[in-house]
Amino acid sequence: MRIEPVPALVAHVAVPGDKSISHRAVLIGAVCEGATGISGFGRSADTEATIAAVRALGVEVVEEDVDVLRVLGVGLEGLRQPDAPIDCGNAGTLMRLLTGLVAGQEGRFELVGDESLSARPMERVAEPLRRMGATVDTTDGHAPVVVEGGAALSAIDYELPVPSAQVKSAVLLAGVQADGRTTVAEPMPTRDHTERLLERSGAPVTRRPTSVTVERGRGELQLTEIEIAGDISSAAPFLVAAAIVPGSAVTVHGVGLNPRRAGLLDVLERMGARIAIYNRRSIGGEPAGDVELRASELVGATVAAAEVPTLVDELPLLAVAACHARGDTVVHGASELRYKESNRLDAIVEELRRIGGHARSTSDGFRIRGVPARLRGGVVDSRGDHRLAMLGAVAGVASREGVELRGGEAVETSFPGFFEVLEQVAPGAVHYPAAS
Repeated sequence: MRIEPVPALVAHVAVPGDKSISHRAVLIGAVCEGATGISGFGRSADTEATIAAVRALGVEVVEEDVDVLRVLGVGLEGLRQPDAPIDCGNAGTLMRLLTGLVAGQEGRFELVGDESLSARPMERVAEPLRRMGATVDTTDGHAPVVVEGGAALSAIDYELPVPSAQVKSAVLLAGVQADGRTTVAEPMPTRDHTERLLERSGAPVTRRPTSVTVERGRGELQLTEIEIAGDISSAAPFLVAAAIVPGSAVTVHGVGLNPRRAGLLDVLERMGARIAIYNRRSIGGEPAGDVELRASELVGATVAAAEVPTLVDELPLLAVAACHARGDTVVHGASELRYKESNRLDAIVEELRRIGGHARSTSDGFRIRGVPARLRGGVVDSRGDHRLAMLGAVAGVASREGVELRGGEAVETSFPGFFEVLEQVAPGAVHYPAAS
């Protein structure tokens, strides 16, 4: 497909519910007692894999609408052994969290994924679960992952070697099934949706700035109703595009603003972006609001390693903004991007250079010399990575010549309606290839 440049972006839009919270709401709802109603569910290939996974474990999920579900929980000890391997598709969040969730269940659970997911590291989840007494086997450190449940789990104190909300969450989900108090310490704060939902469900949770503790508790888990705010990662392409295309003004309504997720807004503000947040409120126990972003002249900024967990999924889009800013933007502490759907760290640099960006990789991040003018344009290959597909789309609307986006269908992983919303924000930008 081609993404053509536009003179400006002016629109009010909404985006699907937060993907990270959608995964967790279904998984935790599955082990609650009674029904959990979920509204604002962020439907995507990844989250549909989560619905299929809990159904394979004996949990009924009623899909009342595209974004409305009812999960009929079976209790903390009620998951059943599946009849076949559970296919996690491309969803790393699902595979890692589910490994922790089934670690304390009776039965044998084999988790498989697609080629991309099967290349991502899984030993980092298996190792702490083994310390708790679980039997977890990986395949040379990757998927397939096999969990032989049935052993009693014991609480541990675990320090994450690298910041990872997925590993933290896996240990916490095993921890609510273990004897004693399980504490996970993290070198820097990562997204905290799991502990928020566990706390809301009635699990004993103690949250501190650099650690979280859970224990089994004496009662049943219950969620009842969960509303999910719009995904900041899905809002980010439209906000970044508005920041760099002169004359633009875009408002995204009902966006989650969890401070451990909204780092992109902080960095854009340091770069000179004109950001206003209206109607601040709580949605499903998470801070949220309406975010307006207007175009302005940007300057380069430095992103410290401690900030990276708060905007790790948005770094490809930040890189596009950096190309349009005056001066250098440097990102440190982002080596985890090498282990995403692609080697995202090198891919960001290579794809931006193909369309006129001045970018280079560093040992743990990248450096971009910005020029306050539109990128030339050209060809961007998503490499099967939904975040790179969004990079290409945003670069296209902000370019001089447009972008031929290869593999744009990768956005289905997290945001199936992405190009339809882009058309609302940038009419005439999206051109599909003629049917043969």
